[in-house]
Amino acid sequence: MTNQAPPDHGRLMETARTLAEALPYMRQFNKNTFVVKFGGHAMGDDSLGRSFAEDIVLLKQVGINPVVVHGGGPQIGKMLERLNIKSNFVDGLRITDAATVEVVEMVLAGTINKQLVASINAAGGTAVGLSGKDGRLIEATRLKRTARDPDSNIEKVLDLGFVGEPTKVNPHVLRVLEQSDIIPVIAPTGVGLDGNTYNINADTAAGAIAGALQASKLLMMTDVPGVLDKQKKLLNRLSPEQCERLLADGTISGGMIPKLETCLQAVRQGAKAAHILDGRLEHVLLLEVFTEHGVGTMITRD
Repeated sequence: MTNQAPPDHGRLMETARTLAEALPYMRQFNKNTFVVKFGGHAMGDDSLGRSFAEDIVLLKQVGINPVVVHGGGPQIGKMLERLNIKSNFVDGLRITDAATVEVVEMVLAGTINKQLVASINAAGGTAVGLSGKDGRLIEATRLKRTARDPDSNIEKVLDLGFVGEPTKVNPHVLRVLEQSDIIPVIAPTGVGLDGNTYNINADTAAGAIAGALQASKLLMMTDVPGVLDKQKKLLNRLSPEQCERLLADGTISGGMIPKLETCLQAVRQGAKAAHILDGRLEHVLLLEVFTEHGVGTMITRD
């Protein structure tokens, strides 16, 4: 007869309390759509990648419809280096010529997309990889940027090549998948009216999809705890008006500016709420969705 360790009643009670706390949110969000942008440090960490896949599968199992949009900038950079293709950047955007866009599509819609699909499937889900070109999901046009010459003070239009911005999201294919057990995993490339492939910033793509789907939540995984005030204290909840003030007075700076602007645009286009989360935390999606106070920063119209 083998000796069994006595049950840890404290841990069992903690698990029971956690499940009880989650139940109202499971009911509230049943049949709701969440758009999740996966990127940052979590994409390069096997443990965080597994916890992310488990979170996505659990969301689907409790009746939520997760739509995953992923990035892949570092992986694209590594492949371009291997192929001896030089990259130049303007305002954080990779100038994408014809040779580069082929590599971008190969890495985003190929390697990364299929790895993430496999990870979600290994966690018990049924994931299917898509790109913005499938079903003309994301129609795009060439992104325009301008810069002022410091000597002549003349503003010039910059040629970023095949860098795009969404002009239209056609959510039909995602609506069809909502009625199934399939979890869509989307690579952020788009297609132009001219048939060209465009490289789209993953945050921008996720925000556009969330707005088009009228998603209950846009969940943006980053490498920071959320939006911080000038004293570096986390701001848990913001209105669009508060966001505008923080942008105007310089509280929000650097890479957080485009992320917050993406959240604002998604909310204004119809998403009910947008969240900026620390993707370095294991099971951060479950902590945000199924606990009373959540984590990170929520931007909401209410």
